[in-house]
Amino acid sequence: MAGGRRRRIHFSKIYNFSCIRSSFRDDHSQIGQKGYSRIVHCNDPDNPEAAALNYCGNYVSTTKYTLVNFIPKSLFEQFRRVANVYFLVVAFVSFSPLAPYRAVSVLLPLLVVIGATMAKEAVEDWRRKKQDIEVNNRKTKVYGKDHTFHETTWKELRVGDLVRVDKDEFFPADLLLLSSSNDDGICYVETMNLDGETNLKVKQSLEVTLALRDEKSFQHFKASIKCEDPNESLYSFVGSLYYDGNQYPLSPHQILLRDSKLRNTQYIYGVVIFTGHDTKVMRNATDPPSKRSTIERRMDKIIYLLFSILVLISSVGSVLFGIKTKEDISDGKFKRWYLRPDDSTIFFDPRRAAWAGFFHFLTGLMLYGYLIPISLYVSIEIVKVLQSIFINQDLDMYDEEMDRPARARTSNLNEELGQVDTILSDKTGTLTCNSMEFLKCSIAGISYGRGMTEVERAMARRFKHDGPEFQDLSSDFAGDSGDVLDSRPRIKGFNFRDERIMNGQWVKEPKSDAIQKFFRVLAICHTAIPEVDEESGEISYEAESPDEAAFVIAAREVGFEFYERTQTSISLHELDPKACRKVDRSYKLLQVLEFSSSRKRMSVIVRNEEGQLLLLCKGADSVMFERLAEDGRMFESRTKEHVNEYAEAGLRTLVIAYRELGEEEYNIWQEEFVNAKNSVSADRDAMMNAAADKIERDLILLGATAVEDKLQKGVPECIDKLAQAGIKIWVLTGDKMETAINIGFACSLLRQGMKQIVITLDAPDINALEKQGDKEAVAKASRESITKQIREAKSQVSSAKESSVASALIIDGKSLDFALVGKTENLFLELAIDCASVICCRSSPKQKALVTRLVKKGTGKTTLAIGDGANDVGMLLEADVGVGISGVEGMQAVMSSDFAIAQFRFLERLLLVHGHWCYRRIAMMICYFFYKNMTFGFTLVCFEAYASFSGQPAYNDWYLSFYNVFFTSLPVIALGIFDQDVPARLCLQFPLLHQEGVQNILFRWYRILGWMFNGVCSSIIIFFFATSSVLHQAFRQDGRVAGYEALGVTMYTCVVWTVNCQLALSLSYFTWIHHFVIWGSIIFWYIFLTIYGTVPPTISTSAYKVLVEVCSPSPLYWLSTLFIVVSALLPYFSFVALQSRFFPTYHSRIQAMHAKGSVPQALVGFSARFDARMKERVHRRQS
Repeated sequence: MAGGRRRRIHFSKIYNFSCIRSSFRDDHSQIGQKGYSRIVHCNDPDNPEAAALNYCGNYVSTTKYTLVNFIPKSLFEQFRRVANVYFLVVAFVSFSPLAPYRAVSVLLPLLVVIGATMAKEAVEDWRRKKQDIEVNNRKTKVYGKDHTFHETTWKELRVGDLVRVDKDEFFPADLLLLSSSNDDGICYVETMNLDGETNLKVKQSLEVTLALRDEKSFQHFKASIKCEDPNESLYSFVGSLYYDGNQYPLSPHQILLRDSKLRNTQYIYGVVIFTGHDTKVMRNATDPPSKRSTIERRMDKIIYLLFSILVLISSVGSVLFGIKTKEDISDGKFKRWYLRPDDSTIFFDPRRAAWAGFFHFLTGLMLYGYLIPISLYVSIEIVKVLQSIFINQDLDMYDEEMDRPARARTSNLNEELGQVDTILSDKTGTLTCNSMEFLKCSIAGISYGRGMTEVERAMARRFKHDGPEFQDLSSDFAGDSGDVLDSRPRIKGFNFRDERIMNGQWVKEPKSDAIQKFFRVLAICHTAIPEVDEESGEISYEAESPDEAAFVIAAREVGFEFYERTQTSISLHELDPKACRKVDRSYKLLQVLEFSSSRKRMSVIVRNEEGQLLLLCKGADSVMFERLAEDGRMFESRTKEHVNEYAEAGLRTLVIAYRELGEEEYNIWQEEFVNAKNSVSADRDAMMNAAADKIERDLILLGATAVEDKLQKGVPECIDKLAQAGIKIWVLTGDKMETAINIGFACSLLRQGMKQIVITLDAPDINALEKQGDKEAVAKASRESITKQIREAKSQVSSAKESSVASALIIDGKSLDFALVGKTENLFLELAIDCASVICCRSSPKQKALVTRLVKKGTGKTTLAIGDGANDVGMLLEADVGVGISGVEGMQAVMSSDFAIAQFRFLERLLLVHGHWCYRRIAMMICYFFYKNMTFGFTLVCFEAYASFSGQPAYNDWYLSFYNVFFTSLPVIALGIFDQDVPARLCLQFPLLHQEGVQNILFRWYRILGWMFNGVCSSIIIFFFATSSVLHQAFRQDGRVAGYEALGVTMYTCVVWTVNCQLALSLSYFTWIHHFVIWGSIIFWYIFLTIYGTVPPTISTSAYKVLVEVCSPSPLYWLSTLFIVVSALLPYFSFVALQSRFFPTYHSRIQAMHAKGSVPQALVGFSARFDARMKERVHRRQS
């Protein structure tokens, strides 16, 4: 009934539970010392002593801004951009008489730029705020003063509160487990959001608190907890419970962490220990950083350069102006009498030439300010937002099954996608689907199972495109699918297809007795619990790991259905090979020898109905084959071959064996094992392992299993393509080392023949020191061990390189703690960079973030982190680019990411297509921006020199203001949005194009300076050709020469034509939009000049009817424009033609092949390696 307690098995009576009991070697002597000073008053939060402790509340915030700091902090972000600082100063100075133009022409654009960017930041942070509001207002049940549980919000919880959490609810804070709906205080916890693991963890309360089962029992409950201070360690806890005058040691197995979920348990009661930002999950979180792209950071340096040029030109101009001004009065005579030097202001006074020169310097800083493009930032913001829309609407990154498109959650980092050098990926839920499937098995030396792994499917597809000698291999793989042989509905955890085994056909096999024993071991050797659906009668299983559940399901599907477990027995529905019908058989459960990472195996000892004592065992091949009896190795060689084949296909393997025990042998062993189990010494676990080791000998081999940790669709191909692009991939996972290694093989990250370098602290000497409890000695020995292992590993990698063998580095979380500290950090990074693949196992969220930071800062290259759980948030925030997978683990990773995709395979298109396009577009756009501003700005400089540095601008005020707004802005925006050097198909076919961004080819200094030099050359050509053509001969029909206003219009027209035609020459891909904005901008210049010229001369000044009456009637104006524009474009056109003809780049070759329609196929990376291996196999067949 609802809320009733479920009478379940007392697990503690079946298993020894060494993995969850408080270990006697746990050191609790630190309680009360520094770092272990926290005191919790249970069920008494209003206690004055508790109030005086002033612990933080349970409210959490992940936002970047608050209402108080938004304006100052966001303004600080804006003025990190050097150009904004410069234009702010110019805006203030422009209100003085020194300004050569009106202040509004500078101030208004600056306000628009800063306001728009601040608004965008506010919108993005409000999204985070809404997520926080949703989390803080979740409901939970708290024990009140009226001795009942009532609902309250998470944010109102306090340290010491008693809470009740029901099935499938998240824990609102870090809790001490008091009791559960199970009589023995067991509960199942899903820690997916913490460590990424999908298998359920078992937690068990202390026996002393088991009686606290309902509201009435809590009325008089008072206790205190003394424990460690808040820290980020997810896998450790030191503390003691003081209750009824006794002290009880606590371990991590009584602690329920915030953001983990209660599963398969009706409810639990717990007391709050850590709240809010003191919880372990929040301690593992990092503040959202202010991310800026590599190109944007380099832009600041370019602005510094331009500012230096600006100061230099202004300084030279002011010195020359001062000298020229001083010479205006010489021996009482006026040299330039028409300037009236005897009646001038301080700005032009020959008697105060030094001051005049200084003020001219300030005027020059404002006048030449058009060298620094303020509209660049606005244009980039617009372009990036529109690029993000294209990413969001890309149907090739839309997941139909989940109905989720790709999402660019920030537009600041689009071009960073094209510069990614290293990917740091989570495993569970990111590379895999969080499910295990029983796929194949080897029994008595015979391989069974027609299923195909993702790796094998990729192989089969590759064969179809090869010559006839590969067709038989292709058919081998294709024929293995077996789907036509079994039309039954898909069963979760079971993808085994083989007509020799299924539907009871195994009884006809020559080794049917071995098959029977094999699946009987799978049905009995586990810790799973069956649950029967009362309505449908279907049996489901609660297992501690998904692969264990897959074994039990496989046994059921073959005919060995596990349906009942008691404290002393396991019952099966077995297919009787003689009677050909199912019979019920019960096995008395005597002992369970649990799996551990050090043992790498699990065994059960049972007595069957015939009275035989059987030890059933499954474990890793590295420990199982050495334990076989001499007469139990009949199928060893064939089984090893099959295990290697399964591993090559990316499958996780376990070896299955058994042995019969004699009564006397068992009784002697049982006495030793029980003594070890009941020991209270520090060597208890070691004694139990030694006892188990004695009986797990002389085994008889039955076979091996192969399960697939189901990869997401397209993961191997995606990783292969990314590797071909030269991108390095690291896997950071909270999983065990064995699991991570198997997945590494499945997704092509690891491969057969690769030298595996394992760094671990699982060594006898370290374990011995840990048993002694001397933490300083352990830390010192661990540091020395890690340093030694890294140095040895570097030597091994060097040797492997000489033999052309790739290396893979595998390191566990415990070792990472020491590898990421001090000088060892650099040694570790050097080793990791030299390896082809890196896998970090048992990594905490904090370690993931630290490794990401190390790679980012140590390599200086762009890093991308990808994950799907809350445990990946720190890593996503620390990386240059964070990509969240919107999978089954909630939206925490997505909310902290810069980009969100539904499947890992979409990363291929996101980086190689959108990343390449965005990088190229932004780089080209910025270079062009500097080009057009140099072209425009240096015509002002040339005119200033021509006019004795008088401070007179060459152009009308509104010409200056509208240059970057109307006449050149839209074409460059169109370049940034629509230009496409090669189509998406070629980006994927030639992934090495990605290296263009990694090596930053398009935004190197020589290229930037080259574009600037092109702009200077164009401006010089425009100025001197314009002055030479229109100033020294008749310009008007009445014979008059061109004046100041006509020269300005002619130069401005040539500038507008030149920079727009230059853009047209630079484009790789024309659309009607490009034509419209390029030619439209030029036409708009004439329209503007015509309309503006009709405005009264008090406003239009020098532009009054200048086009209609002066320029357009003159043929010289039109001929000069044509000649000057062609001359200004000729240097760039010649350079590009020579480069394409004699020095073609990789990129230009692909463009040329695309233009000719002849694009060859190219194999590199894993595909090439696989083809080579298959050709070798064919050669062996033919010979």
